[in-house]
Amino acid sequence: MSPTPTGRLFGDDLVLTREFRAPIDDVWASLTEPERTARWFGPWKGDAAPGNSVQVQMALEEGGPWMDMTIDACEPPRRLALSAVDEHGSWRLDLTLTETGGVTELRFTQHLTGAESVGEVGPGWEFYLDALVASREGRPLPDFGDYFPAQRAYYEAQQVSKPGD
Repeated sequence: MSPTPTGRLFGDDLVLTREFRAPIDDVWASLTEPERTARWFGPWKGDAAPGNSVQVQMALEEGGPWMDMTIDACEPPRRLALSAVDEHGSWRLDLTLTETGGVTELRFTQHLTGAESVGEVGPGWEFYLDALVASREGRPLPDFGDYFPAQRAYYEAQQVSKPGD
């Protein structure tokens, strides 16, 4: 079974959203508390404060190396911005939460350095955000094989040629 991709590419910004029937503070805790992030994204350790770096080990990369992520902004319970540099390039992530009538929307944005990698990046974030939903609902985590390479074409089709390409 291949889940339906939902992300959209706006220029070099990849945007995905998820909705939760939960208060904003509870969803914020799923994004920031180490014991909760370990259930869907991966564990992290360090002194979490704006300007500081924490170490993160992504769940999909079980046994993989710890990666340094810098907390660029932390505005509880509405916005968390993170950045990192690894062997695949730089990562700039922005997570914003809004609550209306007991429903909290998560808007996840990755500011890409170029849209050429969106065919690999998009399915990965679909997986992780669906893992967040599953962890909050007490369901088993999804299988990454259902996302990649099945969703690659969806994301690559959103790339827009720029003058000179």
